[in-house]
Amino acid sequence: MNQNQNQQKVQNPETQIQKTPQMNDRDFINDILTTEKYMTTSYTQALHEASHDQLYQDLLGIYTETSNAQRSLYNLMFKKGWYAIEAADSQKLQQSHQQFQGYMNQFPHGGQLQ
Repeated sequence: MNQNQNQQKVQNPETQIQKTPQMNDRDFINDILTTEKYMTTSYTQALHEASHDQLYQDLLGIYTETSNAQRSLYNLMFKKGWYAIEAADSQKLQQSHQQFQGYMNQFPHGGQLQ
């Protein structure tokens, strides 16, 4: 793989904002997105450990709302060009696919639903 492929990004044109010492819209949204990611992770842990069914259902509802808020913030930042992702290398994708296909054979019934 050449160096160009390592640096390939998928990103929209960046919405320009004034750079000042004060927080701007991008800073606020990024801060909220980071908080939502932390909260989603924390709710996931709580869901794994909830033994009471009603508590589990309440946490699941909160988790879903938090996860949806996180996705909306990500979409907003991506749309404004404030969040870039790396372009997938097709060779790496194929290798990962083959690796996980191999894992399927380790499951009972070869990973097939019965």
